[in-house]
Amino acid sequence: MAGNAADAPSADLTVNEQGRVTIPAQIRRAAGIEAGVPLVVYVEDGRVVLETREQLAERLRRDVAAAWTGEGSVVDELLADRRAEAAREDQA
Repeated sequence: MAGNAADAPSADLTVNEQGRVTIPAQIRRAAGIEAGVPLVVYVEDGRVVLETREQLAERLRRDVAAAWTGEGSVVDELLADRRAEAAREDQA
């Protein structure tokens, strides 16, 4: 959900016998989740997180952009790492 957590809608949910939960409409709207949209689910810091693939991709782009120091190229760094690994394997 975007925005301030204090302003975000909330709800109490119960897991049914089949392990399912129903996400209330106001929560789905606030999170931008529409019917039929595939979701990615994972556990982060003991919390269950649901997000669309687009939301996941955008979050990853933001995280990578925030971590990038502006020096060099990620591709060049990956190639250098792979070459160093190959060199270590050749020496073994």
